[in-house]
Amino acid sequence: MAAANIDPLIAQVKADDAVVDSAVIWINGSLARIQAAVAAALASGATQAELQPLVDEIALQKTKVQAVADAIVANTPVVPTP
Repeated sequence: MAAANIDPLIAQVKADDAVVDSAVIWINGSLARIQAAVAAALASGATQAELQPLVDEIALQKTKVQAVADAIVANTPVVPTP
């Protein structure tokens, strides 16, 4: 029986991994910029009540990011060490 060529599969996994890494960097960076904007607005005189919708959105997005991370971990098979 001939060995299967898994090189295309390996290439696809590497490409997918790069996309996931980029998405994580983008999401975390976006949340950090929003948090910095909220802090700057508070320092410039905005009230917590005025900014609460943004603070709530940041918390919601962090929850969603964690849900995606948890799903990735839960659905990534463990490959036994040879």
